Amino acid sequence: MLIRRTQIAQFSAVLRDAGARVVFTNGCFDILHAGHVRYLAAARALGDYLILGLNSDASVRRLKGETRPVNDENDRAAVVGALKSVDAVVIFGEDTAEALIDEVRPAVYVKGGDYTRETLPEARIVEAYGGEVAFIPLVAGKSTTNIIERAGRK
Repeated sequence: MLIRRTQIAQFSAVLRDAGARVVFTNGCFDILHAGHVRYLAAARALGDYLILGLNSDASVRRLKGETRPVNDENDRAAVVGALKSVDAVVIFGEDTAEALIDEVRPAVYVKGGDYTRETLPEARIVEAYGGEVAFIPLVAGKSTTNIIERAGRK
């Protein structure tokens, strides 16, 4: 389910008020692969409801370069939103999810093992209101960049 950014704070508050343990993660999710699927399943297992913050096309270009994203934000939202582990998707345009985290206020904020608390500006926001930050190990050799490089060689 795609939730409008203007509605995510209220949507999250309703979940929390109902006693749900809300989990949040974010990223580009440009070309979905097995690493993404395993990561999102592990994130969902940490709570009752997984909200995925999806970088907008403009923010992906700023973060990954002018040749990205390969798939536009609406297609990416449809694909990740179809996974049984993802309960809701919200598109955001900033380079970090700090403002979005402040709106969602998840019980658990999840990122991949390539991050640390020190390299994750969102961590201080989550921990300031008593939330938890969790890191999930990456699946070796599984990345959108690797897929793009392999496709370019063929």
